[in-house]
Amino acid sequence: MKRIVISTGGGDAPGLNAVIHAVVKSADSRDWEVYGSRSGYLGLLDPDELIRLTPEKVEDITPTGGTILGSTNKGNPFAMPVENLAGEIQIRDLSERVMKNFNRMGFFCHIAVGGDGSLEIAHRFATEKGMPVIGVPKTIDNDLEATELTFGFDTAVSTATEALDKLHSTAKSHDRVMVVEVMGRESGWIALNSGVSGGADVILIPEIPFDTQVICRKLTDNELHGKHYAIVVVAEGAKSRNGLTVIQDNDKCAVGRQEVLLGGIGEWVSRQIKECAGKDTRTMVLGHLQRGGSPTTFDRMLALRFGAAAVRMAEAGQFDQMVALSSGSMKAVPLAEAIKQRKKVPLDSDKILTAREIGICLGDEY
Repeated sequence: MKRIVISTGGGDAPGLNAVIHAVVKSADSRDWEVYGSRSGYLGLLDPDELIRLTPEKVEDITPTGGTILGSTNKGNPFAMPVENLAGEIQIRDLSERVMKNFNRMGFFCHIAVGGDGSLEIAHRFATEKGMPVIGVPKTIDNDLEATELTFGFDTAVSTATEALDKLHSTAKSHDRVMVVEVMGRESGWIALNSGVSGGADVILIPEIPFDTQVICRKLTDNELHGKHYAIVVVAEGAKSRNGLTVIQDNDKCAVGRQEVLLGGIGEWVSRQIKECAGKDTRTMVLGHLQRGGSPTTFDRMLALRFGAAAVRMAEAGQFDQMVALSSGSMKAVPLAEAIKQRKKVPLDSDKILTAREIGICLGDEY
């Protein structure tokens, strides 16, 4: 009997459980066994953290958010923080332990569900250790170049849009500017889609450096036309024209984490607006609210398709590949290609043109 192990790594996203459901059911139809590795690679580091996934265990999980396996963005086996006897944290390479347990358990394939960071680790296991790996793309930011869409994105945009819809009434009641910070480290897909759909006056994304004076002129123009409130949507990775990127205190970063923690750009923009436009401003950071909740119908279907396609790829021996959505169909693309670069919002895209033509300010002198 063939055995598959599946892991979910990085930040959680609505639809992860749907992927697990599809993998288990598809594998069971082939008389294969599926095991789940808790918290990313923890189950492959410690087999006690592996759980047998049967069709009965995944029967009702598709509508639920999060992941029944748990997830982590600090679990890279090639650079794992480990506490020694003296209580000091050391970074160690535990990849060989992962491979020994993988082989000892008799797995023939690892389905790694994650974003660019998790898929990069999976690719290293494939190329450096010979692990048969299949990647499933997961990121609410929709920033993986090799696939048209990732599950979780539609749910995150829907959550952000619903928040913007509700903020219109309170902003209008008090003649306030509401600055809403959404996720989007290097790509502004969530900010752009929710901002246009949610009737924002200003949308700031990482792809377009913004000028606070341009924003304030937009708000002043609103006042002249009788609109005394505004909604400003800011992606967490948005940058000002002078290159400013607002980050959290680096001392709060987890040991071994390579990326700084973004956050606070919404509050910074709010202060700038108050100074230059003299408007009463409030800030809301949606944060992990965008990751939670039940996946939309679209994300459920996409996640189920990804999971089933991953099992078909395993059956065909298509390893060191990632499942990708292309022209409405599932196809295999090399993991190396999938993690090569982030997918940015094209500045000449129809969505950008639509935003400009309906009067939304993107923070630049267009």
